[in-house]
Amino acid sequence: MRSVIQRVSEARVTVDDQVVGQVGAGLLVLLGVGPDDGESQVEWMAEKLVGLRVFEDEHGKMNRSLLDVRGAMLIVSQFTLLGDCRKGRRPSFVNAAPPELAERLYDSFVRAVGRRGVETAAGKFRRQMQVALVNDGPVTLIVDSPEPGGAGDD
Repeated sequence: MRSVIQRVSEARVTVDDQVVGQVGAGLLVLLGVGPDDGESQVEWMAEKLVGLRVFEDEHGKMNRSLLDVRGAMLIVSQFTLLGDCRKGRRPSFVNAAPPELAERLYDSFVRAVGRRGVETAAGKFRRQMQVALVNDGPVTLIVDSPEPGGAGDD
């Protein structure tokens, strides 16, 4: 499972000219699911992102988590994060999960973040979306979950 996270002062996702998800200060998470991912990757990623200290404390250091600042998370499914561009000119998406698995784990991730006390908003799976954001910092990070069966997979 791969996520690209951006610390935002606001973000929204629009489908067919309708805003379907919107947050104020917090994180925008673009989430990609691999074919071997499962619930352990969902739980690991939710715990990691909710607790990731990317918000500034009173000294200007990134020392506070999403929970500490009472921020929200906008979660957008994005299979293209798993695209492989090393060969040729067209990305290969063989490392992306089939849509049925990806949708199930995406929905599970949204619920897992909510269970941890974070307000969530989400895009629409398998729909053309427009994502608008104001990146605060800017702060952008890539977070990969441990490989299934690998170190840290518990």
